Amino acid sequence: MSYPFLQGGGQLAHIIAAHDWSKTPLGPIDGWPQSLKSTIALILRSPVPMVTLWGTEGVMIYNDGYSVFAANRHPASLGANVREAWPEVAAFNDHVISVGLAGGTLAYQDQELTLYRSGKAEQVWMNLDYSPIVDEDGTPVGVMVIVVETTAKVAAERRLREESEQARASENTFRTLAQSMPTQVWTSSAEGVVDWFNDQVYRYTGSESPLDRERWLQLVHAEDRDGASAEWRAAIAAGKIFEAEFRIRRADGAWRWHLVRALPIEGEQGAVQRWVGTNTDIQDQKSTAAMLQRQVAERTAERDRMWQYSTDVMLVAELEGWITAINPAFTRLLGWEPAEVVGTSIYTLIHPDDLEASAAEMASLAGGATTFRFENRTRRKGGGYAILSWTAAPDERYVHAVGRDITAEREAAEEVRRTALALQQAQKMEAIGKLTGGVAHDFNNLLQVISGNLQLLAGDVAGNARAERRLDSALAGVGKGARLASYLLAFGRRQALDPRVVKIGRFIAGMEDMLRRSLGEEVEVEMVISGGLWHTLVDTVQVENAVLNLCINARDAMDGAGKLTIEVGNAHLDDDYAAGHPEVRAGQYVLIAVSDTGSGMTPEVLEQAFDPFFSTKPEGKGSGLGLSMVYGFARQSGGHVKIYSEVGCGTVVKLYLPRSMEAEDAPQPQETRAVVGGVETILVAEDDEGVRATVVEMLSELGYRVLRAGDAASALNIIDSGLHIDLLFTDVVMPGPLRSPDLARKARERQPGMAVLFTSGYTENAIVHGGRLDAGVDLLGKPYTREALARKVRHVLANRQHGLQLQAAAPPAQLRDDGQTRILLVEDEPELRDTTAELLQLLGYTVLQAGDAAAALALLNDHAVDILLTDLSLPDLSGEALAARARAAYPALRVIYASGRHPDAPLERAQLLLKPYSIDQLTHALQQE
Repeated sequence: MSYPFLQGGGQLAHIIAAHDWSKTPLGPIDGWPQSLKSTIALILRSPVPMVTLWGTEGVMIYNDGYSVFAANRHPASLGANVREAWPEVAAFNDHVISVGLAGGTLAYQDQELTLYRSGKAEQVWMNLDYSPIVDEDGTPVGVMVIVVETTAKVAAERRLREESEQARASENTFRTLAQSMPTQVWTSSAEGVVDWFNDQVYRYTGSESPLDRERWLQLVHAEDRDGASAEWRAAIAAGKIFEAEFRIRRADGAWRWHLVRALPIEGEQGAVQRWVGTNTDIQDQKSTAAMLQRQVAERTAERDRMWQYSTDVMLVAELEGWITAINPAFTRLLGWEPAEVVGTSIYTLIHPDDLEASAAEMASLAGGATTFRFENRTRRKGGGYAILSWTAAPDERYVHAVGRDITAEREAAEEVRRTALALQQAQKMEAIGKLTGGVAHDFNNLLQVISGNLQLLAGDVAGNARAERRLDSALAGVGKGARLASYLLAFGRRQALDPRVVKIGRFIAGMEDMLRRSLGEEVEVEMVISGGLWHTLVDTVQVENAVLNLCINARDAMDGAGKLTIEVGNAHLDDDYAAGHPEVRAGQYVLIAVSDTGSGMTPEVLEQAFDPFFSTKPEGKGSGLGLSMVYGFARQSGGHVKIYSEVGCGTVVKLYLPRSMEAEDAPQPQETRAVVGGVETILVAEDDEGVRATVVEMLSELGYRVLRAGDAASALNIIDSGLHIDLLFTDVVMPGPLRSPDLARKARERQPGMAVLFTSGYTENAIVHGGRLDAGVDLLGKPYTREALARKVRHVLANRQHGLQLQAAAPPAQLRDDGQTRILLVEDEPELRDTTAELLQLLGYTVLQAGDAAAALALLNDHAVDILLTDLSLPDLSGEALAARARAAYPALRVIYASGRHPDAPLERAQLLLKPYSIDQLTHALQQE
């Protein structure tokens, strides 16, 4: 049977006509009220997903768009009770029906729900708008729902936020992020030359890569081309956000309306460097808006209901700007009651910065314009502003305006802009870091040659007081140069940290005497150390350097006289603080605050305070690297540094170091042993001829038998000759195809008892990951003294002997039939995986290696395993999830988690081995039952 109100209603119209409605509370379709028929006719013709929930039961009738959203729940949901059709959100829909039948409206932006529309739990986000449906008497009889799924948008936005925190500042990184977004993204130069499009543009338009300017303009409708180009040139000239609507040709040849927006990205000097733009297809929205406008013109009653129940802000004002009416949504969003604003000027509600533009738009209507569209900030009752996108049209006397709340959209756009700026800053930091690393390597090699020869010369001039003074002065200069190189590495976050778990308050208190001597008698030093301090994992040498630098800066700011206060306490940085400082993670920290009564900083100085080589001190009085070093050390340690300063009121620098839940490490005893040598054989691998000559002579004077090689390949040839070697002393960065870590691995394969000591002025991440030395790695930083070399060599040789004893004494945790304990090592960092595997093999275990959970599970299918040693963070699954699957196959499997962080929840039937760990800690963990 044919029903007029269903005609032109798409596929669902036929299904509704054929449905047996007599079994539902609505009864046969012939008996439906006119209000229900009119509502169904409206939603079936809308391209936007819509559904009606009729009566207290919430009987569902929907359109084609909603059937796509419902997935496997369609067609069973048609005519069903919404609570039964969607049982997982029954309570949510209960509230919706209760509010709607009471005459209320609801609106949700990016509402998160868990649905089972495809047979399994699915996390989705939606924009939901609920309005009451009223019968001929004005009584609410149902609820109309508009459903716009935003899951892809929310996922893309979350992915963009997460990835941007880790991304390096480069054009390629930004483009990678843009390629993952579901929207069309493009970029242009500062002059407006469009130079890149993401794949979404090419898929949408069907164009081949690359698109040049002329081919791109051909995709814009000829009638819109000149106007869009003029607006684009105006935006470039003003350096303001560009926004325009014009038609773009889709791949199938259809011309569809788009909202095209572009944000200017400013550089450090405030000049626009790039433009980032997006194209959004708004053809369906415009079609729906046009349809609704026609229906409003035809049905006054429907217009009145829209005014009453619309979720958009509506107002009527005289052409001069005097408000004559507002709808309930105006009150709900902005808080103003009609009696408070009717009769007042609309300009009293507009942000002062937007008044001129808004007045110009109103004047254009008074001058005969038919419609206008613009944005402004409208004042909320009680404070603050909402950003509204207005569409308005006049009649003979009044302006009728509809405003959509776009506050969240503009905040998201601002977040994109901030992300782009953060990427630019990261690019700058990366470039400086690479520069400083290269400079430090060559500079420290040069310093090592000078230092080594000066120390060798000391024996020749012993007893000559004048020569000894000059020698001491030269060595002091070498030390100062080494500190400058260290500060450069710290700023670039390329310092090889050696962190320990400490109670930092005790450490800072121990610096008091040294600080008083360094700062002078005119500076009053006060220390405030709180009780109950948390532990922190930190390199104490770098902490000492940072605090000393802050105190010296404070002394200079006070002209050598004043009060300096050092406070140590616990601190918590919340989500709001982290939101305003993208480089910071919310959480618990240990705080070191250094405050002074000095001259303070101007805002201009404060903005550049952390830049390397920036200094307000007279020439020769400072290097400009002190605060840079503090900044780099804090970031590399997972912490944060913040400066609070005001001219004439002094300065406070707050250094936040992340809390550690581990027990405090035993204090490292001060080195008091006499410098001794030995008779072991040492192979020196060093490409710098001057460094190699001095270190060989120093080791020879200490009694060692010394072999030398100019690169890693030559060193491996000496090892392959069969000569017994006790210690390989190798530079980290050397020319040639064989890297130093690979040389060390091959050397231990050929002679398992050989010890290895690395040396470098810059490790280039070869043995340093996450800013920390790899487990089991010994490093002697350049430049070093004869005494430091002698003690480090003896320390490494002693550890080698201790390791061999442990290997001989330690029984395997669980012997297999072949007498070997088999360990599955899962670590996604290749170099750390190789190093750890070497340590395990050295301790007598059989090792299987995997870089992710998938590879690990594949190995478990083919091999029996006794111990699973896995990182908590893997590329595909978490370590906990991998352990659960592994134990399903091997219930008795022992699990050890090796991680640089604490787990989010308590571990079940497993041990935790925090990185970095020593050979002793690894051995202890493996021996536990």
